[in-house]
Amino acid sequence: MSSHDNHVYVRSQTEFEYLKRKRKESMRTQVTTFSIMIFLTLISFTAVVAGFSKYYIIPIILLLAAVQVVLQLYYFMHMSEKNHNIPAYFIYFAAMVGFTFLLTFITIVWW
Repeated sequence: MSSHDNHVYVRSQTEFEYLKRKRKESMRTQVTTFSIMIFLTLISFTAVVAGFSKYYIIPIILLLAAVQVVLQLYYFMHMSEKNHNIPAYFIYFAAMVGFTFLLTFITIVWW
């Protein structure tokens, strides 16, 4: 067997249809998630333009930003797919450490 001996795998029609359907579902989910994130951004801009109090706007924007981070990690970084358990663990652990760090310093500054 030389380096020029290549084996070509040809998919059956059933496999092709299955992959086509899965990719279509994935694309629909991506577009839906992107639309939701654009809507959340519009809500943030609308809250700022409407002239609400900064004590109302800041928590709303931070909450919407957190939702967008979760959506991006889960859908655009493909954390919803199988066999992504170890990267998901590290990302969630880093988020927990970061949140604890932030909470600690907010507590130190305010007290």
